[in-house]
Amino acid sequence: MRVTAVVVTYDRLPLLRTLLARLAEVPGLDEVLVLDNASTDGTGAFLAGLDGRDGVQARTLRTNTGGAGGFHDGLAWAVERDADLVWLMDDDGLPDVDCLELLLQHRGELDFWGPVVVDEADPERLVFPIRLPGGTRTVRRMTDVADAAVDGLIRDVVIPFNGVLVTRDLVQRIGLPRAEFFIWGDDHEYRLRAERAGGRVATVVGARVLHPSVGELGAPMMGGRTTYNHSPSDLKHYCMARNNLLNLRDYRGWPHALAFVLKTLWFYTVTRRDPARVRLSLGAMRDGLRGDFTGHRRFLRG
Repeated sequence: MRVTAVVVTYDRLPLLRTLLARLAEVPGLDEVLVLDNASTDGTGAFLAGLDGRDGVQARTLRTNTGGAGGFHDGLAWAVERDADLVWLMDDDGLPDVDCLELLLQHRGELDFWGPVVVDEADPERLVFPIRLPGGTRTVRRMTDVADAAVDGLIRDVVIPFNGVLVTRDLVQRIGLPRAEFFIWGDDHEYRLRAERAGGRVATVVGARVLHPSVGELGAPMMGGRTTYNHSPSDLKHYCMARNNLLNLRDYRGWPHALAFVLKTLWFYTVTRRDPARVRLSLGAMRDGLRGDFTGHRRFLRG
């Protein structure tokens, strides 16, 4: 059983150094592949000096392809190098030393599974809230996650690309992540594709990845009856609006996609009035429906 970690990085060299130091301590890991998205902070030079040492291989891409492009290329690279299991993660996560060991206890019974992702400043709080299967309840605290687990698992739920394991067999069945998504929604689409193909999905409650807080993910609206994934970043919001609409259309149908459009309009006209954000949202959604995946480029540096 060959286990390969794939790390995607962009302009966060201090975090990357910390992550690679931690991965060197993780038992059961055979190799680390780093995909550098054309960083400008010295990451390329650092990786060039490290390449091939301590089980680390690195590639610096010619342009910034986002997390989606990085995981697309990294997963293909890992499979080419005969990985049986691929451990996918961004550079800003930090798995516990025993994280992989706890995940590997479930190999053979799962195809796409990962840890809980907790706030590095408050490890009892989830960075990415979990909507429990079979209802609308969303949990944000580890105590609630533990209460909901059965035999240490929450089945049919996983936070992709934050320390998630995927089997070679599943990759060969469903293909690679959608590189054109750039960021936001590519990981969710891959999970939905895995489920559609019959992949066995779960979160292992005992395994943890520490992660910085992501701010207002799950901002309340309509008197707290629902939430919206608001981001102050125009780049992140553009990609979220474009990609999420397509995911809903393709996997849940037009009624859910149209409900997302209405929810977006409500949030930025009633909950948090922002006419410019309304225009940005509608433009992103239009681009997605047209199959135009170039619009995010205007928000990139350089």
